Amino acid sequence: MALFALIMAGMVSHSIAQQNIQFTQYMFNMLSVNPAYAGYKENWNLQATSRLQWQGLEGAPQTSQLSVDGVADEDAKRMGLGLQFTNDKLGAQSATSLYANYSYRLPLDEYGANRLCLGLAAGVTQYGIDGSVLEAVNSDDPDLISDKLYSYIPDLRFGVFYNTPTWYAGLSFMDLLSGSKSNSIFNWQIDSTENIMRKPHYYFITGAIFDISRDVKLRPSLLVKSDMKGPTSWDLSALFIIQNRFWVGASYRTAAPELGINTTGTTSLSKTNSISGIVQFYVTESFCVGYSYDLTISKLSSVQNGTHEITIGWTFPRKYQRVLSPRFF
Repeated sequence: MALFALIMAGMVSHSIAQQNIQFTQYMFNMLSVNPAYAGYKENWNLQATSRLQWQGLEGAPQTSQLSVDGVADEDAKRMGLGLQFTNDKLGAQSATSLYANYSYRLPLDEYGANRLCLGLAAGVTQYGIDGSVLEAVNSDDPDLISDKLYSYIPDLRFGVFYNTPTWYAGLSFMDLLSGSKSNSIFNWQIDSTENIMRKPHYYFITGAIFDISRDVKLRPSLLVKSDMKGPTSWDLSALFIIQNRFWVGASYRTAAPELGINTTGTTSLSKTNSISGIVQFYVTESFCVGYSYDLTISKLSSVQNGTHEITIGWTFPRKYQRVLSPRFF
């Protein structure tokens, strides 16, 4: 039963989530979806995230990520640098990656409040399969493995990010090399192992900040993700910021058919993936903690207990200076 549930989870994941990692709290650290974001906060920033998806379901996805970014030239603030480590597990599958990010931050006004950023990331991902945890229906199948197999695949990401003090927009292209059919992950006799590799995706992000009152602001945001082959994932979120310290809001994730794509085969799955509650609290000016809970609204809701995600962030101000405040994006 657990194996059947995991197979169902994979079907929904491929139909809606489309394989690539996605964090509910991406808006707190958009380096995870766009390399051009590197250096946006200008002070050096360290972010740690842990995501436990579909709790109660055996072999469910578990993802952790650690990233650091900042500006290399403290005066002009034109060069953003970032380093990102990610570990992702789903049943017998695993993917561990390390990316170096570079962003050229072109100021569009005298004070550098409006910037157009061009970003590039290069890295490598170790894909793996642990055959010892597989449950075989036919133990005599010659294609089965009993050991751990690994392969290293180099990769590239590219992004554009534009921001003003009140809104931002960005477009990125991720995992550009991982989906190449010329990459042979494992020396199996069948060609079905390519499905564990992340496919090339594009991400579009945008958001804004509005003053509701002296002490309350509203920060809506949108994330669109697609591989141009299946349903497109949409994340709509809205957060209230109270006294520049406490953030609280919600997110709604759904999927819409890709233009020109026949999605007849996926009509049995709910197009709605989840709704989420999100909170973030600045303990100090430089240290914050965030938490989100995803409630799945699909056929998976009966076999799992939701998704938990925790983020911790530290900002390191330059010597003799306080943290640049506020940084709402």
